[in-house]
Amino acid sequence: MPGVEIASQLVEALRTAGRVVALTGSGISAESGVPTFRDAQTGLWARYDPQELATPEAFARNPRLVWEWYEWRRDLVGRAQPNPAHQALVELETRAPDFTLITQNVDGLHQTAGSRAVIELHGNIRRTRCSQEGVIIEEYGDGRPPRCHRCGDFLRPDVVWFGEMLPPGALEEASEAARGCDLFLSIGTSSLVYPAAGIPYEALENGATVVEINPSETPLTPRANFVLRGRAGEVLPELLAMSSG
Repeated sequence: MPGVEIASQLVEALRTAGRVVALTGSGISAESGVPTFRDAQTGLWARYDPQELATPEAFARNPRLVWEWYEWRRDLVGRAQPNPAHQALVELETRAPDFTLITQNVDGLHQTAGSRAVIELHGNIRRTRCSQEGVIIEEYGDGRPPRCHRCGDFLRPDVVWFGEMLPPGALEEASEAARGCDLFLSIGTSSLVYPAAGIPYEALENGATVVEINPSETPLTPRANFVLRGRAGEVLPELLAMSSG
């Protein structure tokens, strides 16, 4: 945590902010035991490059292989539980007059924790959609991958693969929230993956106070107004506790 003077300024900023935006990355999920994208290349999957498994071309070339990798990852996500950082963001949503949660994660743990309105920039691994029509399919057979009951094409995970556009409207909604906020929290993200990495700078350019919560330095660090070094599950609850008095 920062020194007393800086901490008191940040606490006051959190207490008085009318519009708060939080952007979360893989670090917050890693604290729940969800492997990061690169860490998911272990065991049977160690010999594959992620770009062999997470592109439209890979799915077209070997749909069964890609589907089975995502089945394995879904199982990991299904066994994970929200951690104190997820819970702290649920609390912050109830306290802030206007709160927007943007996530780069695809695990759905924010919703499991109780966050209501979540902008998912990269989709959600728990959902499945038709690769042809793009519609979400709730029930399907046990094929690998299964077929869409509407058109007969393969189903796929509802996630953004390399080379694909973000979900319609998601980036625009996130950018609008960032441009209009008073306080922006960048939590557990490397600040390397664009276009998501550009969102904190939109907040900065429009006068928001930007706070980075991350164990290590990122490209955002020199520009952030406050930098809190540590795990989100420890730092974020402490910050909220300090601002509740």
